[in-house]
Amino acid sequence: MTERYDCHYCKESLFGKKYVLREENPYCVKCYESLYSNTCEECKKPIGCNTRDLSYKDRHWHEECFKCFQCKRSLVDKPFSTKDEQLLCTECYSNEYSSKCHECKKTIMPVVNLLFSEGSRKMEHKGNSWHETCFTCKRCQQPIGTKSFIPKDNQNFCVPCYEKQFAMHCVHCKKPITTGGVTYRDQPWHKDCFLCTSCKQQLSGQRFTSRDDFAYCLNCFCNLYAKKCASCTTPISGLGGSKYISFEERQWHNDCFNCKKCSVSLVGRGFLTERDDILCPECGKDI
Repeated sequence: MTERYDCHYCKESLFGKKYVLREENPYCVKCYESLYSNTCEECKKPIGCNTRDLSYKDRHWHEECFKCFQCKRSLVDKPFSTKDEQLLCTECYSNEYSSKCHECKKTIMPVVNLLFSEGSRKMEHKGNSWHETCFTCKRCQQPIGTKSFIPKDNQNFCVPCYEKQFAMHCVHCKKPITTGGVTYRDQPWHKDCFLCTSCKQQLSGQRFTSRDDFAYCLNCFCNLYAKKCASCTTPISGLGGSKYISFEERQWHNDCFNCKKCSVSLVGRGFLTERDDILCPECGKDI
């Protein structure tokens, strides 16, 4: 007596019938398709055992349903692209969505989804598009790809070529200035190179002055060269329109030029001197 060979799911005999093995278990065709068949994205019907199941990104189609959304031509074994989850042949995709190359003016065909298909990566910058092979440095003609580049006069340059052809060179370090330069006495500097002669603090973005063609921050300039107030002994910069009083080789801040006795301001008024002190006429009348 022969052993029975039944469908793993419905238990009907498979003797003389087609069946499918899954994980070493036999299923009749009806049960297998009901349990395991994928649903076609196009017609929404199960993809049975007797037809090819074409898949792309976890989506499935009958062989006869795998076609271009626009022109309805079959895409079986042909290159294709997708837009908004719709399948498109390369011709329809190109006509509908592809850009024109800013350099050669030809359509930029998409990189499609089959390994043997042709296409080009699209490079974009400020609203313009290029074939990857057309996106080259104007000077050396080498493809730029994803490397850094610098646009100038509607042309693109790789960084080494731009530096050789256009970049100014820092007076201090002699290296090219690509961004963030400072001009001082009609000469270019890197921000990081334009420093106070004394304390080496960066001067870009802050007030500074110079002496004998050397730049100084205000603190260093005042400490090194400014005269000292005869009253408070701190430096008098005289910079930025600040006012001071000068008398017989002595200087005072405006706010410090006061009567030694009553502290009234003597700016714009007559005054008397007693040794190193200055006095208002009222306090000095008994001198």
